Amino acid sequence: MAATIEEQDRVMATAKQIVKSLNTSKDATQDMILIFSSFDNRLSNITSLMSNADGGGGDRQADARFEAAEEVILRWDSNSESSSRHSLPWEDSPDEAAEYLAAVDDILQLTEDLTIKSESEILDRAESALQLAMSRLEDEFQHILVRNTVPLDAERLYGSIRRVSLSFASNDGEIEDFESFSEVDQGSYCHERGASLGDDLCVDLIQPDVVGELKEIADRMIRSGYEKECCQVYSSFRRDVLDECLSILGVEKLSIEEVQKIEWKALDEKMKRWIRAIKVVARVLLTGEKRLCEQIFEGSELIKEVCFVETAKGCVMHLLNFGEAVAIGRRSSEKLFRILDMYDVLVDVIPDLQVLFTDESGESVCSEAQGVLDGLGEAAIGTFVEFENDVHGEASRKPTQGGEIHPLTRYVMNYVKLLVDYGDTLNDLLENSADESDQLRRVDVDGDNLSLESMTPIARRLLLLMTSLESNLEEKSRMYEDGAMHYIFLMNNILYIVQKVKDSELIRLLGDQWVRKRRGQIRQYATGYLRASWSKVLSCLKDEGIGGSSSNASKVALKERFKNFNANFEEIYRIQTTWKVSDAQLREELRISISEKVIPAYRSFLGRFGSQLDSGKQAGKYIKYTAEELENYLSDLFEGTPGVLHNFRRKGT
Repeated sequence: MAATIEEQDRVMATAKQIVKSLNTSKDATQDMILIFSSFDNRLSNITSLMSNADGGGGDRQADARFEAAEEVILRWDSNSESSSRHSLPWEDSPDEAAEYLAAVDDILQLTEDLTIKSESEILDRAESALQLAMSRLEDEFQHILVRNTVPLDAERLYGSIRRVSLSFASNDGEIEDFESFSEVDQGSYCHERGASLGDDLCVDLIQPDVVGELKEIADRMIRSGYEKECCQVYSSFRRDVLDECLSILGVEKLSIEEVQKIEWKALDEKMKRWIRAIKVVARVLLTGEKRLCEQIFEGSELIKEVCFVETAKGCVMHLLNFGEAVAIGRRSSEKLFRILDMYDVLVDVIPDLQVLFTDESGESVCSEAQGVLDGLGEAAIGTFVEFENDVHGEASRKPTQGGEIHPLTRYVMNYVKLLVDYGDTLNDLLENSADESDQLRRVDVDGDNLSLESMTPIARRLLLLMTSLESNLEEKSRMYEDGAMHYIFLMNNILYIVQKVKDSELIRLLGDQWVRKRRGQIRQYATGYLRASWSKVLSCLKDEGIGGSSSNASKVALKERFKNFNANFEEIYRIQTTWKVSDAQLREELRISISEKVIPAYRSFLGRFGSQLDSGKQAGKYIKYTAEELENYLSDLFEGTPGVLHNFRRKGT
């Protein structure tokens, strides 16, 4: 019996020595005891035997570790009475910082392993020390963020942006609001469609060498159950950093009411800045912010996602609020292109936002962005419809001087020419437009022999718009009392429309057949002009009513004929030199047409009857011009400046 007890003691002693020599954690020790017990039930009471044999040595060792760690933490505490309290910045004392983190680790390990018993006084001290440590780490976390944040370098950023511009010819008017189109300066117009960012553009708004230190602190705070405080400090400060970036990018924080009160030119500038800013924010700043969150809070998927959303959400909502204000604002034609720019850029960045905001907490951001996108789409269509209605109903009653190109024509064609560059976007938006059928019924385009159903939505709408413009111009041409100017006005304006169509992507949408029909109209207008303007002149050169042949015609009748011819020609010259035909080729073609009608008839009439008056004392009073002089005078027509007639023929004596 004695031998059995002695043998049992030796087994227990050996097992205890194995456990102690491994110096493992409490959980591992318990697992080992269970293993030993499974071999021999005599080892089942090893725990109590080890505790009794230690005589409290394990507790004393844990107490010593805790007191050493506590002393380090108190040394850094600003309220501690220790005279050796550290005051150097965290980054400037890396050894002491490492010692402090190691002390925090020791206390966390002692409490996590239950080496410090729950009923002991030391546990209260451990919790107090951890509280002090977390407060200190929270302060250091914030100070590192503040001291190492890098401001956004807008010049460097914009230097990497590739700008894209669309320009009109230098003699075209600037797109202003529709109501004031007639007051537009004839300067150059350039619509900047924003910019594209390089794929490799990367901006860090914090010194990269402190990211590791921030992660070290965040790890301890999360492990200690202070993840909420850590997130709050991080998100609050980084939100301010992003707000400052928006300010640098020129984006102000404005309410919806404030945006809607801004005058157009100022609003246009703010819209351009918004377009640039939302690309930079989504593709550069937030991408960098996401990367920073992933590095600092690497240990927790939930925490890094929550921190990112809390940091970035305010910045994105700030931008989206401006977009919403524009979408619900007053609709006017000059806003359309900038609204389409905003729509296009939001279409581009929403996928980026969806990649950035993947968690449920970020879904509201993507949902809000989609809502603003839908609102901008509706605003674009509404503005386009408003423009169509304005063109159809524009009823200014002031005719242009000299039959020149009407400001409405310039405005609409510049506008339409630019619209084509947004064709893909407008096709998408117009595809299901509710007013499409109403528009198709309103304007008759059968004369163009075009199949509207086979055309794209934007091509259909532009065809209808051009038809409305032509109808409006036809109405305006009737304001001229002079029938000849009626035709000059129509020729000028229809040719301008044709040239704009041919020189742009409009030709692809409307087609060559549309252009050929308008050129045919111009020829008809030229014929109408010749008939309205020169029929009376040519009637003076007919043989009827003279009373005889070329040898015995009535001199009285001949004098009257030449007198009337001179008076009519001089009246036309006086008036039509002030008329303006803008296109040089059309101007020359009209002069040639007039010359082909008038000069041969005059030369023939003069040849047949001129000799009967040339011998008289006052022949120069009636035969005032040679055919060559008349031809020279015709070259002065349609220049837009009054001409002066000089009679160089020798006067009769």
